[in-house]
Amino acid sequence: MPAQIDPRAVVSPKATIGEDVYIGPFVVVEDDVVIGDRTWIGPSAVIYNGSRIGRDCKIHQGASVGNAPQDLKYKGEPTLLEMGDNVTVREYVTLNRGTTESGKTMIGSNCLFMAYSHVAHDCTVGNNVILANCVALGGHVKLGNWVIVGGLTPVHQFCLVGDHAMIGGGFRVVKDVPPYVLAGHEPLAFEGLNLLGLRRRNFPSKTIEMLDHTFRLLYRSNLNVSQAVVRIQEEVELIPEVQNVLDFILRSKRGIITARTR
Repeated sequence: MPAQIDPRAVVSPKATIGEDVYIGPFVVVEDDVVIGDRTWIGPSAVIYNGSRIGRDCKIHQGASVGNAPQDLKYKGEPTLLEMGDNVTVREYVTLNRGTTESGKTMIGSNCLFMAYSHVAHDCTVGNNVILANCVALGGHVKLGNWVIVGGLTPVHQFCLVGDHAMIGGGFRVVKDVPPYVLAGHEPLAFEGLNLLGLRRRNFPSKTIEMLDHTFRLLYRSNLNVSQAVVRIQEEVELIPEVQNVLDFILRSKRGIITARTR
């Protein structure tokens, strides 16, 4: 079925529009844009040059997708914003394309960006990620798969957040958040395993036990990070999830969050 384009929309004839796409009134779609099949775009959204939008996405009113990065070093070079399939972009979300440093901002599939959330230039957002209302990702932030960030939370540029981590609302993320954890408090700190999330995603009990052992050594043993890594390698079975934690620590440049002092 051909695309349905409201006559009040402004859609460049150079844009590539998939089958069964809906484009609502007052939408603007620029030249260098690709929109996948069955995507729905609500009124007054703007899809800028460099946007590559997957299939079955929903982009609600007033959203800004693929606009130029808010970076003074950016001089108008052609860059991209790539979005996977089945992504929901709610009202007034802003998703900026990359700078020449990486060339693109990348967003996975099955994500939800709630109203007024922001993804800055050169970010990488994994699959099945949820950003609640007014979350703001600084430039070059990397979120793993299944990450949830609570509302009104800013994430400092270059921070990493690992797979299956959950961050509470209203906190500041200025250090890296390891995979599989709950993070909260001010300053942001380790609160425990994301047990509810792991169980909902059918993680085996043995895997959860190994991760619990890993984070007890990392956060509850009075060891520094380097010492804890050695103990983890000695004491814990290096299943893929545990290795994921160790690899994350190795990649971290800003340092990981600490344990909450009680």
